[in-house]
Amino acid sequence: MKNTIIADKILVAGPCSAESREQVLSTAREIANRLPTAIFRAGVWKPRTRPGSFEGVGEKALEWLLEVRQETGLKVMTEAANSKQAELCLKAGLDALWIGARTTVNPFQVQDVADALMGTSITVMVKNPIHPDVELWRGAIERVRAAVTGEVMAIHRGFHSFETTEFRNHPRWQIPFELKSFMPDLKIICDISHIAGTRPLLLSVAQEALDLGFDGWMIETHINPDSALTDKLQQVTPTRLFEILNHL
Repeated sequence: MKNTIIADKILVAGPCSAESREQVLSTAREIANRLPTAIFRAGVWKPRTRPGSFEGVGEKALEWLLEVRQETGLKVMTEAANSKQAELCLKAGLDALWIGARTTVNPFQVQDVADALMGTSITVMVKNPIHPDVELWRGAIERVRAAVTGEVMAIHRGFHSFETTEFRNHPRWQIPFELKSFMPDLKIICDISHIAGTRPLLLSVAQEALDLGFDGWMIETHINPDSALTDKLQQVTPTRLFEILNHL
């Protein structure tokens, strides 16, 4: 891994879902061992398309994230989709949170989260909406910026497409650059896991994001991806995470 590359980049890594205390802590330990400046992510509440799917373990997983921070020193974050979840993140004292693609599409829901965060200094990352609508993305960021004093960033996770492509979510790289034209100071990281959708594509998507000047990456990392309860095909082990970064 080129130190000059990673030193000025943001890395968010951790499992799609917080499934158990041991899974969370064991993943975090391996990440922290090699990447002590990473931000550790894990989904506490999971917005699933159909009922009956694994929807996360809920509030108790916030305690696991705090254990991660206490033991490893990594900053910790999760997704908040409504005011109640945002308030629980604040009460727990998480370092950051992100607003997901399914939330960004709804200005009422974004405002609900922003209102819960009003006046706080928490870092917030806003994922692009599911469809390539730069105004929705821009509006969500503006709502959050008006509420918090902490840093607000964007996450490019690609866009749904009815066309058959190699990607899970088509990158449409021009969209984040259009967003950047409105907000030149905005940091944008690339969620390579949701764009790729499969492990073999992760390295090429990470390299493309680096070549295009993105400010960092979000990479879903699981101690045992094959047993993951959500998005197992796009998650990698911490060892593979290090290999990807070393190849950039």
